[in-house]
Amino acid sequence: MAKAEIGIIGGTGLGDYLIREHGGESVYLETPFGIPSCAPILADWDGHRVAFIARHGEGHLLNPSVVPYRANIWALKSLGVHSVIASGATGSLREEMEPGHLVICDQVIDKTFRRPSTFFDSGVAVHVEMAEPFCPRLRSLLVDCGESVETHVHDRGTYVCMEGPQFSTRAESQLHRSWGGDLIGMTCMPEAKLAREASLCYALIGLPTDYDSWRPHDTEQPAQALLAEIMGNLKTATDNAVKLMHVAVSRLADSGRHCHCGSALELAVWSPREAISVETRARLGLLLDPVEVQ
Repeated sequence: MAKAEIGIIGGTGLGDYLIREHGGESVYLETPFGIPSCAPILADWDGHRVAFIARHGEGHLLNPSVVPYRANIWALKSLGVHSVIASGATGSLREEMEPGHLVICDQVIDKTFRRPSTFFDSGVAVHVEMAEPFCPRLRSLLVDCGESVETHVHDRGTYVCMEGPQFSTRAESQLHRSWGGDLIGMTCMPEAKLAREASLCYALIGLPTDYDSWRPHDTEQPAQALLAEIMGNLKTATDNAVKLMHVAVSRLADSGRHCHCGSALELAVWSPREAISVETRARLGLLLDPVEVQ
């Protein structure tokens, strides 16, 4: 099977870009957790092999609650990926984080409740550290690459991940602001948690498209015009995110891996080796085999 070291998770349009500009190829595979959102696309960016997954599937048919997050992360891991750069549309909870800007998130508040959020739901007890939900090394690299895009790149931001698929009420939006949230979105979790369980480096570029519901929209603006403005903001932010990723991939491939993400399970497996069944180790071998279980 073809391999890649860097994974990218984002919108369908990014996959179209990879195929159009770099001749990407689809790889069809299954995982112990079902099939991914779509067949991962393998492509070369300036000589560096990347694997891309469109989070919402081909045609954007999967709502955030039913995205197969476990299958997506497992697929990237099985392809040899060690670092994942993700992007996602968000609402801004801060005046200064304007639509069209990019935000390199550093914290998360997880409000999701309908989604399987661990690979280790039976047969073994695993508790990974999540104090820093995004890889500091990968975050720092993305921030340093911010000079390559023609928009403001915020070097930190707290992402509130809600279940959806409905958007926030105004009261909820104000509550999220009072918590210290900077962005509101629906896809960061459990993606970041699963990446940590898979010992992958993971960082997220937030793409603000509007100001959520805490700041009222212009009532004189027709609804269709408002939607067109939001979609225009998303396209601008996505284009800038692609440029940022492109630069980051080149630097990442040459920078080496100097962080603790690769050893995330080292102290996280609390079940003694003799208590973990052969079946469990076989099913989760991709994650557990490199780990010396105590």
